[in-house]
Amino acid sequence: MSDEHITLGIETSCDETGIGIFSNKRGLLAHKLFSQVDIHAEYGGVVPELASRDHIRKITPLIKECLADINLNLRNISGIGYTAGPGLSGALLVGGSVAQSLAWSLNIPSIGIHHMEGHLLSPLLDEKNKPELPFIALLVSGGHTLLVDVERIGQYKILGESLDDAVGEAFDKTAKILGLGYPGGPALAKLAKEGSSETYSFPRPMIDRPNLDFSFSGLKTFARNTFLDNSDKKADIAKAFELAAVDILKIKCQKALEKTGRKSLVISGGVSANLSLREELDKMGEYSGVKIFYPKHEFCTDNGAMIALAASIRLSHGQLDNHYEINIKPRWNLETLSAV
Repeated sequence: MSDEHITLGIETSCDETGIGIFSNKRGLLAHKLFSQVDIHAEYGGVVPELASRDHIRKITPLIKECLADINLNLRNISGIGYTAGPGLSGALLVGGSVAQSLAWSLNIPSIGIHHMEGHLLSPLLDEKNKPELPFIALLVSGGHTLLVDVERIGQYKILGESLDDAVGEAFDKTAKILGLGYPGGPALAKLAKEGSSETYSFPRPMIDRPNLDFSFSGLKTFARNTFLDNSDKKADIAKAFELAAVDILKIKCQKALEKTGRKSLVISGGVSANLSLREELDKMGEYSGVKIFYPKHEFCTDNGAMIALAASIRLSHGQLDNHYEINIKPRWNLETLSAV
């Protein structure tokens, strides 16, 4: 296909090894994901050294599998993108090293991608239901909870963020308090379905403040104190916690939309798979006339497809790394990115 550019995306920011292959003409061609959940479950959280070692084991086989699935080889790849940050330093170095080594050996351009930009753009992988710019994005992935005004790709203004625990962390920590294991978010959401919404009413921190920042640490503490006195009410506590967390996110999204006048809202990241959150935001959108967009469920968690997409966009605008430098940024402000 003439003028077709095929981009390989590599995601290794934390505990999932993701590979994606994206065509500027045909969209997503292939993707593979290996989750390390079983490896870290016995420790109750991610062990950085174990994460890095497993990325080393899985990254090359996954690249080979992706290429084999679509009958391509490395010579068909036009460019490579990798997650440069934020994330775990060792894990980022694995992806960066492989990406830059391949790019150098193939003499093709490469670029480090911001992990949260990948999530922000992931709904664009849905060819049938893409959001149009500008829009508000609620990014709820791992240790991040961000409300972002997206004027154009690369032009981002952070309207609000968590001042302590991210919502995903609060879900996981509350699940651990309830003895639900790791990863806790999905387990808590499952248990909440069995709970009553009438038993407890949990606080909604910071919803009355004029700013758009979040705080979930107090909500988690409230859940812990409630559990200490009512250890037989796990399902009801899970329900109350989920209702409060979802309500906080919905209220902040409403305020962001009203403040900016935007008519589209994108929600992405692992917590965007939460069905209660989707139901409440869909109701809000229907009532207010705002269009709501989510990634497909397979792209809510960390994945290589979103990195391949983001890299394809940036490489097509002539943005690339200099001299194949492995330049990871474990802490990286989304607002410092350049527009395309």
